[in-house]
This record gives sequence, C-alpha cells and structure tokens, in this order.
Amino acid sequence: MRRLITLPLVLLSSALAAHEHHGHAQWSEHNGQRCVTSNGLPNHATGQFPNRGNPHRISEQATHLCVTLTPKKNPTPTMIDRGAIGVAINGVPFRPETADYYDASSQRGFSRNPQSGWNLEGLGARDLLGMDSNNAHVDERGLYHYHGVPPTLKKHSSLLGYAADGFEIHYRANQPPSGYQLKPGQRPTAPYGRYDGTYIEDWQYVGGPNTLDRCNGGELDGRFVYFATDSFPFFPRCLWGTPSADFSPRARPNAAQPSQRLPARTNDAAARRQPPAAAIDACSGRSDGQRCQFSPPGRPSLQGQCRRTPQGVAACVP
Repeated sequence: MRRLITLPLVLLSSALAAHEHHGHAQWSEHNGQRCVTSNGLPNHATGQFPNRGNPHRISEQATHLCVTLTPKKNPTPTMIDRGAIGVAINGVPFRPETADYYDASSQRGFSRNPQSGWNLEGLGARDLLGMDSNNAHVDERGLYHYHGVPPTLKKHSSLLGYAADGFEIHYRANQPPSGYQLKPGQRPTAPYGRYDGTYIEDWQYVGGPNTLDRCNGGELDGRFVYFATDSFPFFPRCLWGTPSADFSPRARPNAAQPSQRLPARTNDAAARRQPPAAAIDACSGRSDGQRCQFSPPGRPSLQGQCRRTPQGVAACVP
C-alpha cells in the first residue's frame, strides 16, 4: 500500500538571507522504502548565489531519493567520501564533505587536486566556500545542499531527515556531544599552521563513554539514530547500515575514519579511468537516465544523462 505525505513547506524569513524559494517535497512509503520527490529547493530563504565564495546559481532540481524502511546495522561502518549522506525532511540533501583540497598553485588557494592531502571542511572553510546562514551552498549544477545543521529546521521536530541507510537523523540541543576533537599541535606539511578545523584532517575521533560513536550515532528513546551536531562532524561521515544506491557513488565499505584517510594518487592508472569529478558530482543523488550537466576543467559545460560506468560509478555521460 502506497502512503503519500506532502509536506507543507512554509517560507521562513531570515535577516541574513537574500532570496526566498518555493520548495516542494512529497514523501511516500511503499515496497519497503521511504521515498522523497522534491524540486531541490529549500522551505526557507537562502543566501545569494552566486557570491564571492561560490560561483554557482541556485536552480530547481528533479530529485527522487529512497531509503529502506527497515535499516539494519552492519558489523562495520561504510565511509561516505563525497556525495549526500542523507536528505532533510524538506527534500534538501545533507552533504557535509567537499571535493576541495589545499592547493598553493591555485589562485584561490584550493582546488580539486587531492595531492596535498588536506581536504577542506565545509563549515571550517565556510567563507571560502560561500556558505549561507543555513550552513549550505550550491554546487555546479545548482543543487542547494547542507554542510551543517540549518537553524531554520531546528525550530520544529527533532527529526531533521533520514540517512542514506534509512536510519533517522535527529538534532537535540541536550544530546550527547560528538566524539571528535581537534588534534593538538601543528600541521606537519603545507598549509602548516595549527589544527583549527579548516581541514577534515584537523580532526580526530577520541570518543568516550558519554559521546556519540564515530558515525555520530547514538540511542534515542531506546533505538539507534544518527545525530546532527553543532560541532564536527556536523552530520555523520560514515553509516552503519547499507547506503541506498540513490545516494553517494563513493561509499566505501570498511573504510577508515576521516582522520585516517590517505590522499588519492593522481597518477594512478585506475584513477585516470574514472570520469571527471564534476561528472560524478553531477549525478550524486540522481537516478540512471536523469538529465545532468557538468563543466569539465577548461571546457564548456556539457549536458548528458546519468549512467553507471564499468567501474560502477554514477556519472554524467554526454
């Protein structure tokens, strides 16, 4: 039996926001799945896009995402390197990580070249990346997405949305704190300087008896859920259940925690066979056959359809 739930999305005002949008999200439950169809626009005002730190223009999307109604925890978590880790009740994706790395050779000081190994943290570098007052910005296809907890969603139910593995994501001001802390001391390589949270590698998981687990998971009313926190990691960076194929194409089973990740090797033959990062990002959260658009480095924008490559990666194929 199919059950449809259309959320009444009320436009909220914000003193720091520049634009309002007509967001629409419809939830349904059928065939053991919970699905949302949305236009990708939020139910609140946003900052202005493009802006100094973000050159992209916000645009309406055709988004359809499904998660299981019966999530189960696996023995080990799956690390989500990039892409959406879940979706808010208003249909806007949660995408805490970024594709940008420190790069002294770039005019902006960062690029998508991972050689330095220092991955920009979305909210740690919020001004560089053009975040608005709801801890969100826009990618190259115009998709608005959250890197941290949007204050406008805190005002209603503690339920913010659902993770890609089907578990709920909640925010509670008096919840157990995150188990992550800044590393002590100084970065050993460029960009040097103290560990201040600008990069994901500035953080380490130390845990403790009264903290959330390494995926920001914990108990709520006797059941397992994820929590969104006001400090790093903001949203879970790994998932204990099996992520839906509708979400991140870069989920890696049994992966290391964020502070243990190694930078990718740009001269690796397998990496050269992968589609451009922009083509992969263009199909994050989209189904096969959906229209897409991306801009290859140094080339005009291309349009195409989301397809699975022989390596199993969803990418925009012209």
